[in-house]
Amino acid sequence: MPEGEPVDIAGDGLTTKERRLLPALIVNTGEGKGKTTAAMGLALRAWHQGWSIGVFQFIKSGKWVTGERAALEALGAEHERSGTGGEVEWYATGAGRRWVRKPGAEPGHAHAAREAWAEVASRLAVQRHQLYVLDELTYPLIWGWLDVGEVVATLRDRPGLQHVVVTGRAAPAELVEIATTVTEMTKRKHPFDTGQKGQAGVEW
Repeated sequence: MPEGEPVDIAGDGLTTKERRLLPALIVNTGEGKGKTTAAMGLALRAWHQGWSIGVFQFIKSGKWVTGERAALEALGAEHERSGTGGEVEWYATGAGRRWVRKPGAEPGHAHAAREAWAEVASRLAVQRHQLYVLDELTYPLIWGWLDVGEVVATLRDRPGLQHVVVTGRAAPAELVEIATTVTEMTKRKHPFDTGQKGQAGVEW
């Protein structure tokens, strides 16, 4: 793709400008590291463009304040103070990855995921944000907490120019099918494989 030019030109009758303004649905999936990191990098670009950003974390707990959350919320505060960049709203609705170790805890987490998705769907309907980061959405889908068909239809039929990035392993085929961009992170090596725990500044 030399000089940013597409290899193929779509026969959809749209002008180059019209095609450039099509809404993006980006899926970052795969077993490797970096899915959420890439999504947060996209959010930084969106903030610079002055976009309204809604971040929904379906698994990560709100008790765990990560570097990306602190940074983006600081940028959201800067927008409120000076008007620079765009607004940022952050919702960490999950209970963390340790839910699998707590017998009987799953129904509450599933309910929280459904409530979070209902909020996302309602915001998409009224075009609340220009960018939605749906972090680890794939897990409620593959665990059966959310209906894949309903989620896919809502994302596919969203109105206006609303961009969405979804992260998580094992993205369902139906979601991959409607996405405009799919990146699969492939793990070659990871410190976890040798028993090393996550590091501040690297994992969070």
